[in-house]
Amino acid sequence: MSKPWVLGLTGGIGSGKSAAADAFAQLGIEVIDADHAARWVVEPGRSALAKIVDRFGGALLLADGQLNRAALRERIFAEPEQRQWLEALLHPLIREEINQFLAAAQSPYAILVSPLLIESGQYKTVQRVLVVDVPSELQMQRALQRDQVSEAQLRAIMQAQLARDERLKHADDVLCNAADKSALQREVLRLHDYYLTLKGGQA
Repeated sequence: MSKPWVLGLTGGIGSGKSAAADAFAQLGIEVIDADHAARWVVEPGRSALAKIVDRFGGALLLADGQLNRAALRERIFAEPEQRQWLEALLHPLIREEINQFLAAAQSPYAILVSPLLIESGQYKTVQRVLVVDVPSELQMQRALQRDQVSEAQLRAIMQAQLARDERLKHADDVLCNAADKSALQREVLRLHDYYLTLKGGQA
């Protein structure tokens, strides 16, 4: 069987990337989320977690030995050089997890979901880019409801992500997710039917 081509799925915080990815998964498409891979590489017992604790101290661990991601996020957003150190540690490990998953995928195409697909350069490793897009006000509203973060923290996260129009410049396809879940599912089905006709992700 030929190796599946890879669709990169991205969008700003609160755009509905996960909901879109879930809808593709329900159609039998194998999906790996870079955020999930980022969690796997810092599980207790993995070397990356030990290095993070060495650098930032045991206060970043929860009672069960898991990484306190919220505390780490706060720390690195306040100190850019710490963020750079963390990215240098984690990015190669995350890339390896993703590559192993995609190499084993069996569906006609596979999806890499990544909020920083374009910013991190990951888009160069996929054959096609789908951007889930919502108006900025709706994006803010959804993210604030879902993540229970402060508006200041949300703005900092949004600033670390590409501006909406810049992200859209990299899109082969755009999925507008400003309506309800059934509209999203219809749009995913339409794209899926189209993707099944593509060889290597290109028309």
